[in-house]
Amino acid sequence: MNEKIKVIEGGVTAAKGFMAASTAAGIKYKNRQDMAMIYSKEPCKSAGTFTTNLVKAAPVKWDKNQVTSGADAQAVIINAGIANACTGEEGMGYCAQTAKAAAETLGVAEDGVLVASTGVIGMQLPIDKIAAGVKAMVPLLGDSLEKGTEASKAIMTTDTKNKQVAVQIDMNGTTVTIGGMCKGSGMIHPNMCTMLGFITTDAAITKELLQKALSDDIKDTFNMISVDGDTSTNDTVLLLANGMAENPVIDEENSPEYAEFKKALNYVNTELSKKIAGDGEGATCLFEVKVVGAESKEQAVTLSKSVVMSTLTKAAIYGHDANWGRILCAMGYSGAQFDPEKVDLYFESKAGKLKIIENGVSTGYSEEVATKILSEDHVTAIADVKMGDCTATAWGCDLTHEYVNINADYRS
Repeated sequence: MNEKIKVIEGGVTAAKGFMAASTAAGIKYKNRQDMAMIYSKEPCKSAGTFTTNLVKAAPVKWDKNQVTSGADAQAVIINAGIANACTGEEGMGYCAQTAKAAAETLGVAEDGVLVASTGVIGMQLPIDKIAAGVKAMVPLLGDSLEKGTEASKAIMTTDTKNKQVAVQIDMNGTTVTIGGMCKGSGMIHPNMCTMLGFITTDAAITKELLQKALSDDIKDTFNMISVDGDTSTNDTVLLLANGMAENPVIDEENSPEYAEFKKALNYVNTELSKKIAGDGEGATCLFEVKVVGAESKEQAVTLSKSVVMSTLTKAAIYGHDANWGRILCAMGYSGAQFDPEKVDLYFESKAGKLKIIENGVSTGYSEEVATKILSEDHVTAIADVKMGDCTATAWGCDLTHEYVNINADYRS
């Protein structure tokens, strides 16, 4: 990690001027919070990246319009349980009604309200409960760590743990903070992933560079994770910047300040991405795949993604089985060109590091040692294709019986 980046406790309320709240609106879940609100005391520049699935949920369309309109953003309303996807004009109308309820209660512009939903596809939102939830959250807004943490819990669906991270950087004597929260566990696949992510910063930065920083970074973070190969209808990452750190505005792409901002954003996005991959539905471990020695970044990305998405490899990782043939096979059908007879492969975890194959053939490694390495909750496969100096890392998880159990009765 860059030594200039200081990791701090917190999430969306870590940056100056950002507040959060949550409530139990009774949308689908019982006896738990299922709505969250993020609010900035000052209007924000907004940036966003969204699902590439042709079937886009109403909130995705709403937020894309907000981000591209150029209007300042000041609030985000999120619900869990119902995705508001495949809901037609009625669903779009509910986005507008949610924004109106928030605007009236908070005293902000309707076009400054972003909305996000996650959960079952095809069901209509109970808009009366949504509107009531919005009004209930406004008096509860606060900037404490607890408020941000509770918000991160309220947006969970099949997640087993909440996900948040925050960092600070020194921008020429001014402290700039970036914090974020996300949710995601199933229907996770590279292509703007399958998840919701919300990142807040008090940095002063132009909207153009804010969007560029997010769009560029997504390629190496959220788009490099996969749990099950399914790309969602609701994928959204929103980045809000309110400028309250009062640093000189970052407006030059080639400036050292922009470079530092990008590094800090990359740390936040990487950590959030790994939290999603490691919390895949039914997963027992985070499975990381590093491809090194590639001749191009594109080749490394293609190879690492192919391995992390391989169903057979994921099942072997669950069984703590060093079945390296499945990894080499997944590399072989990826479409990237390489020489299988030059590949070295290693497994690594807290339990140690072991070379499994050298130049495409087994090293005669100890199965017992390999199993020990593969029994940790974070396992890394490193493939060296010996063609250049480019690298890429993808993140996923093992595939367990529990994944089927969760998804066989998700709607009920």
